[in-house]
Amino acid sequence: MASSSFAAMKSRPYRAQFIAYVLAMMADNVEHVISYWVVFQKFHSPALAGFAVLSHWLPFLLFSVAVGGLADRFDPRRIIQCGMLLFIVASAGWGIFFITDTLQMWHAMLLLVIHGCAGVLWQTPNQLLLYDIVGPADLPSAVRLNAMARYLGILVGPAAGGVIMLALGPSHGIILNTLFYLPMLLWLFWAPISAQGAVAKRLAVRGLSDIVQTIRVIGPYPVLISMTLLAGLTSFMIGNAYHAQMPGFAVDLGHGDPGVAYSVLLAADAAGALLAGIALEAWGRLRATPQTAIVLAILWALSLLAFASVRIYSLAIALLFAAGFFELSFNTMAQTMVQLNAAADIRGRVVGLFNMAGLGMRAFSGITVGLFGAAIGIHWSLALSAAVLLAFLFVLLRRANAQAGRTRVSGG
Repeated sequence: MASSSFAAMKSRPYRAQFIAYVLAMMADNVEHVISYWVVFQKFHSPALAGFAVLSHWLPFLLFSVAVGGLADRFDPRRIIQCGMLLFIVASAGWGIFFITDTLQMWHAMLLLVIHGCAGVLWQTPNQLLLYDIVGPADLPSAVRLNAMARYLGILVGPAAGGVIMLALGPSHGIILNTLFYLPMLLWLFWAPISAQGAVAKRLAVRGLSDIVQTIRVIGPYPVLISMTLLAGLTSFMIGNAYHAQMPGFAVDLGHGDPGVAYSVLLAADAAGALLAGIALEAWGRLRATPQTAIVLAILWALSLLAFASVRIYSLAIALLFAAGFFELSFNTMAQTMVQLNAAADIRGRVVGLFNMAGLGMRAFSGITVGLFGAAIGIHWSLALSAAVLLAFLFVLLRRANAQAGRTRVSGG
């Protein structure tokens, strides 16, 4: 599983993919920054912020395995392009409603759903494309670097969104944002793919039965089971629901201009993840095991529990930085283990199941953090979610340790 530092960057096609991915992810987060801020100012609704999380991730829960099946059957490049087109439609739709000042709550809800559907058409096929671009030897590097690209987009997105809003205003700025999706859309016409990936396969896409069958397939593989459970637990309880609530956290911390504080808090989370990606790539000695991934997830939950409890702005920034560092570390480690342990003929479905757990379950974090936040306050809802998650993670760690012990005994 080991590969040299920044090994994937030696591939020219991967470098092109990396740049296009950063730009698309930046555009995704510029849209979030602008739309969340305008929606917060217009409606002041924690429940709508919770719906933003629900609608963004529910498509992953419902369709990730199906999209993985489509990527097993058809060219994943074309599926990603469909996702890019939906992203463009969403950004343009926000812009039109902002310009005409006709945005209603149901308009916002519809655009948030479109944005969520775009994401599910992008992520699983893109992960399969990485395997085709760099191969299994350099896949760990490619997964880490793409996670870095994701967080680089998150880091640059708030800054770029702030500059664009200042220069053009939210209305024209979010329309300009549609252009940042074009490099990925266009590059995919020339992106390389393996012969196996390009040939249509005779695998039917059967919806719910695909999910059941994929769960049965991974049953005998403890690594696949534990990493899928890890992804599902962390996403169900917290996910990234606290991002949608960040305007509220910024106001509660009461440090200067809330808009600036909001962007800085998001940037701190992204900066920690970016540093983690660089450190893991440069060092390359942190062995990917289920136990290591679970311990990193425990540290992530502890960081967010502390963040929800503090009222000191500088300390909140430091804790979000730590949370970003640990989140990238455990997520990329889990994703790499899943891809490398999945059988080639159903890799799309297995990765889709992992994404259903890791991304789709974030829909419910809109309830645990968002909707409960409307009832008991966002600080309490995040803290309680993190505390419950910690209990589950310790159980999962005990299970992983026991499995490792049985493996050593049988191997001895």
